[in-house]
Amino acid sequence: MTSTSPLAAQPDPSAVGRLGTIRRTGLSIGVATGLYGISFGALATASGLDVWQAMVLSAVMFTGGSQFAFIGVVGGGGSAIGAALAAVLLGIRNTLYGLVLAPSLPRTGVRGIARAHLTIDESAALAASGTTTEEKRAGFWAAGVWVYVFWNLFSLLGALAGQYVADPSAWGLDAAAAAAFIALLWPRLRSRDAVAIAVAAAVVALVTTPMLPAGLPVLAAAAVAVVAGLLPSSGRRAGGPPTRIISKEVPR
Repeated sequence: MTSTSPLAAQPDPSAVGRLGTIRRTGLSIGVATGLYGISFGALATASGLDVWQAMVLSAVMFTGGSQFAFIGVVGGGGSAIGAALAAVLLGIRNTLYGLVLAPSLPRTGVRGIARAHLTIDESAALAASGTTTEEKRAGFWAAGVWVYVFWNLFSLLGALAGQYVADPSAWGLDAAAAAAFIALLWPRLRSRDAVAIAVAAAVVALVTTPMLPAGLPVLAAAAVAVVAGLLPSSGRRAGGPPTRIISKEVPR
């Protein structure tokens, strides 16, 4: 008969502490990100959507950048196709996050479906900050679930308030989406290539805005990044693999 040491069965206090910190970080990220939902809800109803349509968009699409792009095109008089294309284009990055996180997270069953739906900037960033599979999973679920809860809650509050706000711009709500995008983009401008691409995309957007229907300047600006991504990168070593750049910034 073998005996097991009591110490061997006890969890590592430092590991438990790290998981607790990660979960608390997920909660704080959820609250901070969810506050943007007020702007989305108000702008959505101001753009012509009713409360239920705004809430379905938040619950089903659940990716802030795509949602703001969608209502931006619709509110600007653009077509439904242009709105959908802008939303899809901005949401493609979530697919890339999913591919990166696939080895650490569930891929099948109900948990796999939930994981796919909760794969956003915040959940991917907090998961990537973990050093073990357990930490990655804790970060992903903490950020993903709390952002979903608070985003939809504040979207509802914004949508209800938006029905009584004649001019969202008077409250600065129309600038909230742009501010959120800048906050998301700024930490990524760490190299000359990234700055050059951002400047080129901004110039294309400014030039095409007076000439193209609403929504298409966003696609034109995004095409700049696509073309730049297809070109040989200066970050690649001659005759070798691409240089890996690791960022510790939490997006959005």
